[in-house]
Amino acid sequence: MAWVRGLAFGTVALLWAVAAQAHFQQIIPSADVSKIGETVTIDLSFTHPMERGPVMEMARPKRFGAVVDGKFRDLSPALRAGKRQGKTIWTAPFPAAEPGAAVFFVEPEPYWEPAEGKFIVHYAKVVVDVDASGKGWDAMVGAPVEIEPLVRPTGLWVGNLFRGIVKRDGQPVPFAEIEVEFVNDGSVTPPNDAFVTQVIKTDAHGVFAYAIPRAGWWGFAALVESEQKMKNPKGEDAPVELGGLMWVKATAFPPAPRR
Repeated sequence: MAWVRGLAFGTVALLWAVAAQAHFQQIIPSADVSKIGETVTIDLSFTHPMERGPVMEMARPKRFGAVVDGKFRDLSPALRAGKRQGKTIWTAPFPAAEPGAAVFFVEPEPYWEPAEGKFIVHYAKVVVDVDASGKGWDAMVGAPVEIEPLVRPTGLWVGNLFRGIVKRDGQPVPFAEIEVEFVNDGSVTPPNDAFVTQVIKTDAHGVFAYAIPRAGWWGFAALVESEQKMKNPKGEDAPVELGGLMWVKATAFPPAPRR
């Protein structure tokens, strides 16, 4: 299946900025590490993670699957529609039958955002390591914009430095912008809008780093603009935002025992 292609970059820097109403394609498993024989549930939704919504309507994905032991598995038949905040989301069970990492990925249908006058297509992925094997976690899924992890994305402690390379068509992207958001469980109230979406950029080699400050799921969205346009509901050419997303979970370090 052809992937939409394109690119747009900013200037070099590392900064914190406001990215009001940032959209994130979520692909969140019920566990980032599972045991053989367990069933992991994959949850797909299109939303604003830190602000806890609103959830946007999500059409049935174009592609949904996993890379396991270097092989692609089509998991689309397992998708089941559900509702959250009155909007369509999708879930799928995944029986953990063998040790090794499963790299789940989703290619959604383009989402028309009238407020921004553009289409959004976010290619998202997440890793589930079965039996804590430590193998296969850096497998790539072949999206046009994709993050290659330089740190194993499972078994992360709070405070760990997550690093990755943003790639377009397999090549590093220098100075690419990345939006970062926390999946807020209601325990965090941002002091102001600057804390909702944090923004970092890759260096000249396409590498970025982020120190994870809190336990939970974190999304990293590398954003570029497609060279191709799509027709909006009025039949006019409209820009297309492409995102290469990766989700990782951090766990709080247990307190030291009292002596």
